[in-house]
Amino acid sequence: MKVVRQMVPLLAAIIILLLLFRIWVPTFLSPENMLDLTQQISVNTILALGMTLVILIGGIDLSVGAMVALVGTTTVYCLSAISGDTQNAGYLLLSILAGLGVASLFGIFHGIAAAKTAMPPFIITLASMLIARGCALRFNSGLPISIGDQQTFLLAIGNGRLFDVVPVPVVIMLTLFVLMALLLHRTRFGQHVYALGGNREAALYTGIPVVRVEVMVYLICSVLAGIAGMIHTSQLYSAEPGSGEMFELTAIAAVVVGGTSFTGGRGTIFGTLIGAVIIGILDKGLNQAGIHYSLQYIVKGAVILIAVYIDVRRNRSTV
Repeated sequence: MKVVRQMVPLLAAIIILLLLFRIWVPTFLSPENMLDLTQQISVNTILALGMTLVILIGGIDLSVGAMVALVGTTTVYCLSAISGDTQNAGYLLLSILAGLGVASLFGIFHGIAAAKTAMPPFIITLASMLIARGCALRFNSGLPISIGDQQTFLLAIGNGRLFDVVPVPVVIMLTLFVLMALLLHRTRFGQHVYALGGNREAALYTGIPVVRVEVMVYLICSVLAGIAGMIHTSQLYSAEPGSGEMFELTAIAAVVVGGTSFTGGRGTIFGTLIGAVIIGILDKGLNQAGIHYSLQYIVKGAVILIAVYIDVRRNRSTV
């Protein structure tokens, strides 16, 4: 019941925003526009799902935006190198595995470094963000790598529609949402995540494999960033080494707005989904209303500030 009460203000915020933008933009609530909105929020939602786990254990991952670019360029570069102008499902699978493999290596490194050293996750993932961005820029001398028209499988990941109605990125997003909700709220691993974020010392004393849990959390976050990167690359019809900038901040915003505490140990996957929807409505609504991009940054910054302030007040009230 407590979780439901926390979601009510967020759901109310969605309704208010939808009605507000409906006044500004008469076509805002049209079915096609709503489908387009869900497609636009898919990448950020997937990033935010992984970020939720990291923040729940009291960590942070600033590298997810750069991971979007690196995985995208790795996948398309490998696909172009081994398949040329032909389409082959086997080659695509190998290229996807190569991209996700790179993401996995970064995630494992983050987890081990955070668990085994005294370095804060902020510094670890900040360094990785720069390394990943540099690696992405090494491909093709920093120039975009186009996805050939014949690569219909890869293009469908970001642009296809199931039954010619539901965008494929939305299907992927909802599938991952369900899997992550089950993982976090219905498994022992999820219990360990909450315990680690709530009190690390107590988690150690109770026999929770802290290092293993932390490595898995960062690994999942990086892999989800890799999946988001493939979707984003497909949507752009090319691998852009400079893509994904500021994505990490938008993902963090969705997590915080959704009610996950920056101190760790409290938050839900459903809250993150709602937070991503709110951020997405703000982005799309402000754009369609013709609001200058500088004001959009101000509005989103204010929303994040309010969400963190509410979290601080909530923490004080529970002490």
